[in-house]
Amino acid sequence: MRRLELLFIIATLCLIGSARADDEVVDDDVGKFAEGSRTDADVVEREEEAIQLDGLNVSEMKQLREAAEKHHFQAEVNRMMKLIINSLYKNKEIFLRELISNASDALDKIRFLSVTDKSALQATEEMSIRIKADKENNLLHIIDTGIGMTEKDLVTNLGTIAKSGTSDFLAKMAEGDSASTDLIGQFGVGFYSSFLVADRVFVTSKNNDDPKQHIWESDASEFSVAEDPRGNTLLRGTQISLHMRQESIEFLEESKLEALVRKYSQFINFPIFLWKSKIVTEEVADEDTPAPEADDDVVVEEEKEKEPKTVEKTVWDWERMNEAKPIWLRKSADVTEDEYKEFFKSFTKNYEDPLAYTHFTAEGEVTFKSILFVPKTAPGDTYSDSPMMDKIKLYVKRVFIADKIEDLMPKYLSFIFGIVDSDDLPLNVSRETLQQNKLIKLIRKKLVRKVLDMIKKMDEKDYEEFWKQYGVKLKFGVIEDSSNKGRIGKLLRFYTSASEDKPVSLESYVERMKASQEHIYFMGGQSKSEIKSSPFVEKLLKKGYEVVYLIEPIDEYAIQAMPDFEGKKFQNVAKDGLKIGKESDAKKERLEKQKEEFKPLLDWLKETALKGKIEKATISDRLDKSPCALVANQYGWSGNMERIMKAQGFHRADSDDNSYYSTQKPTLELNPRHPLIKELFRQVSNDAEDRGAKDLAATLFDTAILRSGYSIKDTVDFASRIETMLKANHNIDINAEVEPEPEYPDEEEGEDEEAEGDEKNEEEEQELDFERVEL
Repeated sequence: MRRLELLFIIATLCLIGSARADDEVVDDDVGKFAEGSRTDADVVEREEEAIQLDGLNVSEMKQLREAAEKHHFQAEVNRMMKLIINSLYKNKEIFLRELISNASDALDKIRFLSVTDKSALQATEEMSIRIKADKENNLLHIIDTGIGMTEKDLVTNLGTIAKSGTSDFLAKMAEGDSASTDLIGQFGVGFYSSFLVADRVFVTSKNNDDPKQHIWESDASEFSVAEDPRGNTLLRGTQISLHMRQESIEFLEESKLEALVRKYSQFINFPIFLWKSKIVTEEVADEDTPAPEADDDVVVEEEKEKEPKTVEKTVWDWERMNEAKPIWLRKSADVTEDEYKEFFKSFTKNYEDPLAYTHFTAEGEVTFKSILFVPKTAPGDTYSDSPMMDKIKLYVKRVFIADKIEDLMPKYLSFIFGIVDSDDLPLNVSRETLQQNKLIKLIRKKLVRKVLDMIKKMDEKDYEEFWKQYGVKLKFGVIEDSSNKGRIGKLLRFYTSASEDKPVSLESYVERMKASQEHIYFMGGQSKSEIKSSPFVEKLLKKGYEVVYLIEPIDEYAIQAMPDFEGKKFQNVAKDGLKIGKESDAKKERLEKQKEEFKPLLDWLKETALKGKIEKATISDRLDKSPCALVANQYGWSGNMERIMKAQGFHRADSDDNSYYSTQKPTLELNPRHPLIKELFRQVSNDAEDRGAKDLAATLFDTAILRSGYSIKDTVDFASRIETMLKANHNIDINAEVEPEPEYPDEEEGEDEEAEGDEKNEEEEQELDFERVEL
């Protein structure tokens, strides 16, 4: 009986279990989906299955992989892949440039074939490149209608890197031979930049010579090729689909893709379209408001016309990214002025027309086409310490390579915008840097010459505007560019004593020089009025000589860097050695007599009154109305240069260079016809120890310092002597002292006493308050 009962219980449990099994479906492999039991292989497999191409679902993708012919990269190719992904490229974003360049090459090939074979374009006549981001599936598609690839091409071209000698290439790279990296075009490494941003790459391609369309797939370690189950969807061409890495999903954003296309590929010959969304507003019928019922007894007023109801709608469409045309590839005679202006505006994002432009082709050791512009208004960084050197764009076969090549244009021409396009520049494999600095120097030399010629050919009106904007930059050019300072010198403009309202060229100055004049006279100062009233130019202006006014801080530096102009040497009228015209024998004799006559005074000034302050004292031939002036020697600073040097942000008084120039003692030149000099000579002749004579000499020296543009070192002593002279002029005893000030109690002590009184009053009030509370 017990056995029968046990069997009955077991049978009952089995029936209950089978009933529950009908209601519940248990997975065959529960552990497979348990989070804790997942393995890396499981995760990778699921991620691969989740990747979907257009028109292929997950199961079809799985069947495609199972049927695909799998290949392994060779060991040396694996090394190359690691090199490309980890070392070759500095910037991830160039992957799009490389893929678009490859697409452009494919389109060029089919176009060339169509010239001799009209059937080459039979599948489709469209010649374009299209870019589409699929955020939902984390895919980026680049599609072209180029020549496409057969199954054999996919294996040969994409499955083998540098098939002409990978081992040799790797060995040369390891040896660091820079010349060996000039291999772009021979090594198809651009495509593999895809793995910078993608963990898996799909290449779908259709070639006219292959009746079937194939898909190439790789994860950078192995690749497979299979027939596309969707059939011939491309008609002709190639679609590259990148499954983006997690850290590279920014490249799925429309704005990012648009910026990259416009930066690197806006001048590609074929149209580039981007799948973009935009929000449009549409009118819709207002169905919520019912129509009023007709009523014969009620007069219905006419309703005011309501504004139509609108809704916003997101619309997707293809938008062209490269509308700008590479006009520099055309002959300059075939390009209109309006085309140049429109190109400049689109290229620089500037709303103004260019002030000038030049379009040329350079041939020789390096051949390139270029177009250069001068903007009408100086860019904001023109006069900064470190202007942006990114205004010259370097292209190779219309593909942007770089815009921050500092050696391509000198800093003094940093305001020039332009394009340089060459077909034969030696680039490294990643196309990010040039391999031969010598060629950059050749390009720079030709660009600078063309810019200077362009500036030289401007009409007078345009050049006046140019000089206002960029004149100071050209003066820097005289200092920085010694090989072109003769050309730049002809472009310089300065105010002169003959042209105070308008700056003129040095050529016009030379044309107006007197027959006996051997030097170009110049002087530096803070303003034209300061220079005009300077003692150094008195006699020059009186005799009708023209003086160049240097009123910009850079001017004196520029003139020093350009010692002569058209055979005429420059002469700083604030330094010794000045010769005014040709000296006659009578003039020389008169000067010698005056020096001999005033020798006691000259020696007294040097040895006694101004000992240690001046190099010497002499009779001047440059002064007319002023009593005296301080003249710098040829190696010392003029007053203007001293002011400029001391205003430098990094000026150090104790530096060797500064101390050398600043400690050069000046020469004191005297005007023997001036009454003060005659009086000083009389006093010294009577009594060399006279206190009044020494004070007069010191005061004349200080006034000469100020007149000559220098700064007084001992301002307290100078002020004291001026006060003494004022007392004497107003009959005040020079020893009279200041009247003593009456003494008053210290204000702070009074404030402290008041504060203490206030505190006592507060304490007394508090005590009274306590007493009231107690009562």
